[in-house]
Amino acid sequence: MNNLFHSTLGKKYIMALTGAGLFGFVVMHMLGNLQVFLGQEAINRYAHFLQSSKELLWSARIGLLVMVGLHVWSAVKLSAENKAARPVGYLNNPTPAAASYASRTMLMSGLIIAAFIVYHLLHFTVKVEAVNLVGLDFGKLHEQDLTGRLRADVYRMIILGFKVPVVSVFYMIAVGLLCLHLSHGISAMFQSLGLRNKAWWPVLQQSAKGAALVLFLGYIAVPVAVLLGLLKE
Repeated sequence: MNNLFHSTLGKKYIMALTGAGLFGFVVMHMLGNLQVFLGQEAINRYAHFLQSSKELLWSARIGLLVMVGLHVWSAVKLSAENKAARPVGYLNNPTPAAASYASRTMLMSGLIIAAFIVYHLLHFTVKVEAVNLVGLDFGKLHEQDLTGRLRADVYRMIILGFKVPVVSVFYMIAVGLLCLHLSHGISAMFQSLGLRNKAWWPVLQQSAKGAALVLFLGYIAVPVAVLLGLLKE
């Protein structure tokens, strides 16, 4: 275990495995978000199920926090080790021929995504009124379910939140960076785990880019629909 945290190979394993876990969460979160297109009842029922399952919810939150922490830590440590191994750069800092833009900006995009996650949590999970730019306390948005019980009106909260253009644009930029990160990170995960194979490596790289594009379109579908008036209160 000590070797896992101190060796370069161990850090690569940590980054790859936590990246796989976070990728799974990103996919599930997108599928949950897309339920808004099924209507108010569907998305509010889904959100109520998550919020009422306290043990499941907090276990997931703690697990995600640990994975994010380990992922960022291993990325920063590996980046520092790479720089230390070559303290003097190449003349004029040429761009590596085989390196894509996504691979060269992994650390930067990862840190920006982490900052966005903090904002996103304050916006829709903690419901801090000062960050939603709407002037409403999202925590007070409720509606009655089919049995007459009150529950959080997540459908209305999403629409009000994304009605603010600057919030939607910031969200789409952050999601774009996330998917750029994933377009390289998915294939890099297999390489870090020693699963790279010359025969199917090009296919895997293209599949990673395809998966990142699908995620990008899935995530921006909600704010775009709100801004175009396709989703209304």
